[in-house]
Amino acid sequence: MLDHVATWVFDLDETLYPPSTPLFPQIEARMGRWIVDLLGVTEAEADRLRRSWWERHGTTLAGLMEEHGVDPDPFLRDVHEIDVSVLDPDPGLRAALADLPGRRVIHTNGTADYAERVLAARGLSGLWDAVWGVEHGAHVPKPQAENYEAVWALDGLDPARSAMFEDTARNLVVPHARGMATVHVAGSPAAAPHVRFGTSDLTGFLRRVARGRI
Repeated sequence: MLDHVATWVFDLDETLYPPSTPLFPQIEARMGRWIVDLLGVTEAEADRLRRSWWERHGTTLAGLMEEHGVDPDPFLRDVHEIDVSVLDPDPGLRAALADLPGRRVIHTNGTADYAERVLAARGLSGLWDAVWGVEHGAHVPKPQAENYEAVWALDGLDPARSAMFEDTARNLVVPHARGMATVHVAGSPAAAPHVRFGTSDLTGFLRRVARGRI
């Protein structure tokens, strides 16, 4: 049961909108062009590097910072200059989020400004007690423990009375270890010790939570 939860923490990309939406691929394309321009490599090599950095460092940006000393702010501004009009408002999700008891928080590896644009396009603005971006974790991303510790300290949440919703299962390892209830939001949720719940239907899951059925 989740009746102990006082703070509901949500990832943004491909958690609060369907992964089939052509939004994050725009970011990936812009990251690829950034790498091509910076390093003079082919698009194929840029894509390989991007995926490698995501695996080893948590995000492309973290890899660029660690291995090439890239200034994060220009990179973040550039890669998030995308068309959010591909997103549709979701009144059902909005109502399900609004019915949750307690605080609602965004915790994303994107920037807070970008998150606000996405939330507005989804019709989800005005629901949130806080919106935390990667800049609030000193650009150290999830799944690194330093990111969670920095954001949770700023937010003041108690992990033991919080739940985290993520489309990336590895980003739930640290929250689980710190006592958070963890929810993997994916077409095929992971069966793993650090995943307490899994759902492919976030709106339906939240409705069951609000009715005390989870």
